[in-house]
Amino acid sequence: MDQFKQISTFVDVIAKGSLSAAARAEGIAPAMIGRRLDALEERLGVKLLQRSTRKIALTDEGTAFLEDCQRILADLEDAESAVSERSARASGHLAISAPAGFGRWHVAPLIPSFLAEHRALSLTLSLNDRVVDLLGEGIDVAIRIAALTDSNMVGIKLADNQRVVVAAPDYIKRHGTPQTLADLAKHNCLAISSDGSQRGWTFRQSGKNVTLKVAGNMECNDGEVLHHWALAGKGLAWRSMWEVGSEIETGKLVSVLDEYAAPGNDVYAVFAQRRHLPLRIRAFVDFLRRAYARPDYWRRT
Repeated sequence: MDQFKQISTFVDVIAKGSLSAAARAEGIAPAMIGRRLDALEERLGVKLLQRSTRKIALTDEGTAFLEDCQRILADLEDAESAVSERSARASGHLAISAPAGFGRWHVAPLIPSFLAEHRALSLTLSLNDRVVDLLGEGIDVAIRIAALTDSNMVGIKLADNQRVVVAAPDYIKRHGTPQTLADLAKHNCLAISSDGSQRGWTFRQSGKNVTLKVAGNMECNDGEVLHHWALAGKGLAWRSMWEVGSEIETGKLVSVLDEYAAPGNDVYAVFAQRRHLPLRIRAFVDFLRRAYARPDYWRRT
């Protein structure tokens, strides 16, 4: 007897509450359902159900096995849906949110190519640096650069990223290279501010993440401005590699305190928890992953 049919019958019987209800749904005799269950229990060597003419009850082994079977059947359903949808065409409207700087540099320039591949799609791109409410604001997918902590959301990693402290070679020549975190107090630190308060810089020290308040004579709530100030030699800036990586490679900026760099600032696509992700979202996420995975992508941007 087919082993898969035995498992699906077992799950159906529990879902419908009786052998007769499962048999009616399938259009067969209840005796056939009973034989499948008998064969399953005999093959496994355990009793899964306590059966009487009036009711059924799961044994402890049956309860544990049911959870595994439900997961397996759900995974199979998802796999079949994914295969079917791959042959379909992504269509409809896609609402995307991304951080302002990253969105300008690494999302918006890719969108024309994405839409050229998926001509039945339209989209809206919203750029801002706040954490958006995906469900409340009708956002299909949000790009976030952070360690994910919201268990109600699903995150797919798009690319590695790290924050580093950078300065122009001219600034380093004039003020020296900081060797420890304590040395930051001797330097002009170009800090980002939000709502009148300064955000700290996070590092890894002695196996723990530490956040330091830094000081300087210039603050701004726009990271791109800090980037330009650093290029102009005005001080140290704590920036993401997606923003300054190419300039470090060409020598326009120098990274310092690399041994203290903290993990957890990778690039993710985030969407609301759901079993069947619409094809338009999957297509967009896959497109970004392919683009960011190209060996030359981060060197040429």
